[in-house]
Amino acid sequence: MRKPRTSRPTAQRTARLCRALRERDVPAMVITDPVNVGYLSGFTGEDSWLLVGKGKGWLVTDSRFAEQAEADCPDLAVTVRRGSLVEALAKVVRRKHLGRMGYDPGAVSVALLSRLRKALKGVRLVRVPEVVGQLRLCKDGTELKAIRRAVRVAEQAWAAFRASIRLGMTEHELAADLDHRMRLAGADGPAFPTIVAIDASAARPHAIPGRTRLKHGSVLLVDFGAKADGYVCDLTRVLFAGRIPRFVRRLYGVVQEAQAAGIARAGPGVAYTDVDAAVRGVIEEAGFGKLFRHGTGHGIGRKVHEGPVLAHRGVRGELEPGMVVTVEPGVYLKGRFGIRIEDDVLITRTGRSVLTHVEKEPDQMIL
Repeated sequence: MRKPRTSRPTAQRTARLCRALRERDVPAMVITDPVNVGYLSGFTGEDSWLLVGKGKGWLVTDSRFAEQAEADCPDLAVTVRRGSLVEALAKVVRRKHLGRMGYDPGAVSVALLSRLRKALKGVRLVRVPEVVGQLRLCKDGTELKAIRRAVRVAEQAWAAFRASIRLGMTEHELAADLDHRMRLAGADGPAFPTIVAIDASAARPHAIPGRTRLKHGSVLLVDFGAKADGYVCDLTRVLFAGRIPRFVRRLYGVVQEAQAAGIARAGPGVAYTDVDAAVRGVIEEAGFGKLFRHGTGHGIGRKVHEGPVLAHRGVRGELEPGMVVTVEPGVYLKGRFGIRIEDDVLITRTGRSVLTHVEKEPDQMIL
């Protein structure tokens, strides 16, 4: 007896998008953001658009990716263009007899919109902002499997990296070493430009690795993540080159306690701002509130910064099962050092699950 064919995750995502479009009375939508194209189709190439809705999905690509499109997207129709993307899309739209088509204004420039209007005369272009971004907030099983793999790769690389650290190495050398070890562990590459910051550099949350050398007594902040199967992870740890001074240990303890409070507060139905408040409250009570200069966390998935945003103002919404967020409080003393601890947290139906398990007790962080 033939087994029933299981639905591909991309087909399920596309079906959800089509339902959202029907609710807006939009029969089809062009997807131009490459991240969203990959999310909805499984396509791993570049410079390609996807038309979703009213029948079979349609990928518009070029000859460089013809074979790749066939392998990645067996359920889609594929047009291998010879001219521009706009011209090729116009032919597909006419073939589908579309009178209305949606687009994401966040992914279509004014210049591109003008070109689309000229090529698609008679077709009404409808703004559909952030609809795919909303779908991406909660990860499905395939996405969570990829994120977990990214975590395993990053953690394996971290262990090898720690063992290779030597006094005298520069921030740039350390970052390059960690990136290399992530690739050796199986990563497609780093999830973002790795941050390695020593002493005063660590007081800048998004420091760029430079020529500062690791010396005895240094504070070393490392913010890193691996990309695997199109998905990423994001961790931050602080290492100490020798004994931890009393004040530094105290500050580390405050950040560690704040992170624990944020993780404990995270769960389904909890407001984004409430997680931030739990973290911020610990740091403010300790007297370091003005030194915590960013939000508590952000979503991760196909990109390292996705929704939701965990911050104390300017955001609305509640955590839902399937969201994966970072919890990353930090305290930064200008000209001296910074402390940030970051883990990736999956929101479950009953609470939360911490996906990252790299050591973070202060005495474990001494080189």
